[in-house]
Amino acid sequence: MVGMMRTLACLMMLWWLGIQVAMAQLAIEITGSSGRQIAVALPYLVNEEALPQSLTEIVRSDLERSALFRVVDVGWMRAPEDLIPDYAALTQRGAEAVLAGSVYATAPGVWEARLRLFDTVRRSELTNRVVQFNAGQLRAAAHRIADLIYEALTGVPGYFTTRLAYVVKSGNRYELKIGDYDGSHAATALVSPEPIISPAWSPDGHQLAYVSFENKKPVVYIHEVATGRRRVAANFRGSNSAPAWSPDGRKLAVTLTQDGISQIYVLDLTLNRAFRVSRSGSIDTEPVFSPDGQWLYFTSDRGGSPQIYRMPATGGDAQRITFEGSYNVSPDVSPDGRALTYITRIDGRFRVVYHDLTAGYRQILTDSERDESPAFAPTGHMIVYATEVGGRGVLAAVSTDGRVRLRLSASGADVREPAWGRLPR
Repeated sequence: MVGMMRTLACLMMLWWLGIQVAMAQLAIEITGSSGRQIAVALPYLVNEEALPQSLTEIVRSDLERSALFRVVDVGWMRAPEDLIPDYAALTQRGAEAVLAGSVYATAPGVWEARLRLFDTVRRSELTNRVVQFNAGQLRAAAHRIADLIYEALTGVPGYFTTRLAYVVKSGNRYELKIGDYDGSHAATALVSPEPIISPAWSPDGHQLAYVSFENKKPVVYIHEVATGRRRVAANFRGSNSAPAWSPDGRKLAVTLTQDGISQIYVLDLTLNRAFRVSRSGSIDTEPVFSPDGQWLYFTSDRGGSPQIYRMPATGGDAQRITFEGSYNVSPDVSPDGRALTYITRIDGRFRVVYHDLTAGYRQILTDSERDESPAFAPTGHMIVYATEVGGRGVLAAVSTDGRVRLRLSASGADVREPAWGRLPR
């Protein structure tokens, strides 16, 4: 069962069900099919009633929102981790796996959940874990438990402990928001009467780079998520835009116009110096590092129309990557480095593309009018992007095979610039 379910992982749905933006509930529209769902029984943990909030309910919500799992109703059944579950009864209910566990108080306000996950078909243990937490870490602990189940049953790391950054525009007010993958615990990192664009997570998830126009020009900032402190990363003459982190977190690739035309520079954050790496007479912009840090993919019109190119991260000759279509912009590289996503223009419509670099083919994934800012999810199986519906920005996602789609919007708010954080290390 476990091996067979690996192929379904690429069809996972995203996290945003229930997310709140600017105090408004997102409306969700889902189309497509996620294929067969894994049936999981989630009995309430023994002693769970001692907690301020149910761990099981949060885990249930995580798994159901992925659309890859179906939670089997077992009522108020309890399954302590030190007993073998009743496989016959569970399989009769249709469960293919069951989580067993108990909660123990280890100190005042501190608990640990002792967990075991069983394959009810093969009647064997799949994995076990002890998760420690306090009251303030309860939701994070539940997300870790959901990740445990997700990876054990699909072979792909779970994403429930990742975080989401996005920009909300309400009237003349811009807010940079940071929350859990499902929108809970959303906090405002920056409020400004001027635009905020291009948030980008550092590899360790501790910092965000973004562009703010608060000083009446685009300036790149680095924001420490835990403390809220921020510093200027790029405020050179002219425009400073499009930050992208190197895989080691020591550099930022940015687009600067200090020499008169948009060119790509790499900021060494240790030396606090900028090094120019592109040297063309055309516009070079939107750089992004390859996962190994050896290459920069970017947009350039050096061939007469905007296309995707790549060059060594230290500078050098550029190689054109896209040839199909007269307009291809805003590249992002998959976590394994084998694919690109970008925006292409077809008959005046801006749509999301999946481009397999190994096989050399591309697939148009969306049929909307004004898509922008595509980016791979941390597992690489989904692509998040911003689009426009009725003149208002919404967030959306699509699986890399195009079968699973969702769209999210908030009443009275313009939601754009999604950035999904990396998997925790």
